[in-house]
Amino acid sequence: MTTGSDAKVVITQPAAPVAEDGGSWLTYVGHGLPWVAAIAYYFLAPSDLTFGTQIMCWILFAISLDLVLGYAGIVTLGHAAFFGIGAYAAGIFSIHVCGDPVLGHLAAIAVAALAGLITGAMILHTTGVTLLMLTLVIVSAIFEYANKARWLTGGDDGLQGMKVNPLFGVFEFDLYGNTAYVYTLVVLFIWFLIAWRLVHSPFGRSLDGIRQNPRRMRAIGTPVWWRLLAMYTISAAIAGSAGALSAHSTRFVGLEVLSLLTSGIVTVALILGGTRRLYGAFVGAIVYFTVQDWTAKISPYAWEFVVGIMLIATVLFLEGGLMDLGRVARRLANRFRKPTGAT
Repeated sequence: MTTGSDAKVVITQPAAPVAEDGGSWLTYVGHGLPWVAAIAYYFLAPSDLTFGTQIMCWILFAISLDLVLGYAGIVTLGHAAFFGIGAYAAGIFSIHVCGDPVLGHLAAIAVAALAGLITGAMILHTTGVTLLMLTLVIVSAIFEYANKARWLTGGDDGLQGMKVNPLFGVFEFDLYGNTAYVYTLVVLFIWFLIAWRLVHSPFGRSLDGIRQNPRRMRAIGTPVWWRLLAMYTISAAIAGSAGALSAHSTRFVGLEVLSLLTSGIVTVALILGGTRRLYGAFVGAIVYFTVQDWTAKISPYAWEFVVGIMLIATVLFLEGGLMDLGRVARRLANRFRKPTGAT
């Protein structure tokens, strides 16, 4: 669609660069593998369900970041603001209003979405370094408020005393994390379906065009700012949901949920897995926290070195993150495969 010789928009890449041939049985197997693995983990590692729950919370957090950073092209290092707001909202709701986890979760999503709408309206008129710095300012300001407002957040001691009632009045949040794990898995699946449908919709395709060339998208009449704001708000809601799940599963919220380190961790996990690929959030978060857990048992600082080496190697050799390993392997196999009929 054009409005002149210079207004032509060419979207060089689809919204999701992963090959999707729809009819291939391998495609369906690939889609089902993460969920089958998550269900299998529940039965094979009953003593580590708390660890698995936290990984799923970070997967959901990474998906929310991928929507704004990968698909919409909004560069941010302050996404922990919405994760932390969701966690604190869920915790405060459970202490002062009601201990029902579903109501607390919905309240956290609403508060995080509202925060995303307000802050997005303020900063999305800018781009580049200015936008990046504004995201840092916002998360730093919220961090300082949470630190000073001890009467509300507990300050540097953290928010304690959370009450989490049985889910639907039946399923207790036990110490082994059975209910928390299943609940988090279901919520992750629902949000994943929403995100998948979103990025493959005309709305998602238009965001891909905005990411590549916002001026040309404006030239054909696309409401660029409104669509960026909509995606930013949705992403904030998903991040808030991840924070609420983390708070309910641990029954504690500390200041670190609002720290720059939290934003850095989710960014590293997403880059490791691969941006603009929703399953990249799964791969990145699992690899990051598994490596951290295993290597930390060897040395408290060994995991930082190992993750750093992995990140450097990924950036240098795997443009699409670890999700590109399969494509690279196929290319190498094709290169070294003998031509048909060769002796």
